[in-house]
Amino acid sequence: MISALLPNYARADLAFERGEGSWLWTVDGRRFLDFGSGIATASLGHGHPHLVKAIAEQAAKVMHTSNLYRIPQAEKLAQRLVDATFADSVFFCNSGAEANEGMIKMMRRAMSDAGKPERFRLICFEGAFHGRTLATLAATGNSHYLEGFGPVVDGFDHVPFNNMNAVRNAIGSGTCGIIVEPVQGEGGVRPADMQFLRDLRAVCDEYDIIFGMDEVQSGMGRTGKLFAHEWSGIAPDVMSSAKGIGGGFPLGAVLAKEKFAKALVPGTHGTTYGGNPLACSAGNAVLDVMLAPGFLEDVERKGRKLRGELDKIAREFPTVFVDARGLGLLLGLKAAIPVGQVQGACVAEGLMAITAGDNVLRLAPPLTVTDGDIDQAVAMLRAASTKVAAAVANQAAAQ
Repeated sequence: MISALLPNYARADLAFERGEGSWLWTVDGRRFLDFGSGIATASLGHGHPHLVKAIAEQAAKVMHTSNLYRIPQAEKLAQRLVDATFADSVFFCNSGAEANEGMIKMMRRAMSDAGKPERFRLICFEGAFHGRTLATLAATGNSHYLEGFGPVVDGFDHVPFNNMNAVRNAIGSGTCGIIVEPVQGEGGVRPADMQFLRDLRAVCDEYDIIFGMDEVQSGMGRTGKLFAHEWSGIAPDVMSSAKGIGGGFPLGAVLAKEKFAKALVPGTHGTTYGGNPLACSAGNAVLDVMLAPGFLEDVERKGRKLRGELDKIAREFPTVFVDARGLGLLLGLKAAIPVGQVQGACVAEGLMAITAGDNVLRLAPPLTVTDGDIDQAVAMLRAASTKVAAAVANQAAAQ
């Protein structure tokens, strides 16, 4: 008999009742160090006082009015994002998939408005992940995710990541633009080469196509810049954001230059919940923290510290790990054995890590993680790796 809650997730048998900073407590009193952050979403950790206060105060006033009316909280958040980025205008929604849907629609509509409706195809990359809707699944291109859902939405061409020759070969008369993640999170914590991003910008300018950036996971301070593409010194034309933007409260956004944003006139796109007063109050509270002097620089510093420790662990345990990878506080260890074994050992030590594609153990702690938290996480990871390495050695000896 099916459970009341749809069993479409392989959930771990852990239920949390409260959190503080980088720590979570289960209903039965166990404590875990959270280096998953709800899939890189609890950007300010758990129970952050400024975020909690902002949500509680706004909830006591008005949570939702719909986009039939002005929303001052959304207007404020949009202006702050415009001031801090390449964008001229922002559309708010509820999730990363919705943000990517909005970005896809904006890109296609802008090309149509330019008198080229036949140019609707988007070049995407192998290993990408753009969401679970029918269109974003097609943009992702993973056959496992697409299986059983009928005809695949047309208009997405996939090429190898970090391969500029393949990109150029894929551009044709029907190409509308390119969508890329600066760091492929779900695809295995694989950063794009900075020169590759610069070359993508150049090729979009050369062929007069639109450059779209998916910063759902890599954005909002995760790499030590507000958005990861800033490391390359270039900017996209349109960009999606979500996850950390609300600190755990559902919020997504499409940021765009005016030329492309103006394609979505009244009637072309919309949302009931998106950008409501409560969500945008959360988003403003998150920005208050992230834009404070020194915050992003400290994220970069902590990312370098954690990456250095992961490099050491990868060298210490060659039977367990192949290498360390990532950028800022979006890091990974590619496992030499099934990654689920490593993840299970980490949980047994009290460390919550998550998995990613390419057999990678993903570490994405809150951006507010302390140096002490990092030291404890490294100790837990080393203890887990020691036990896994011993198990691997015993298994090899028994064969």
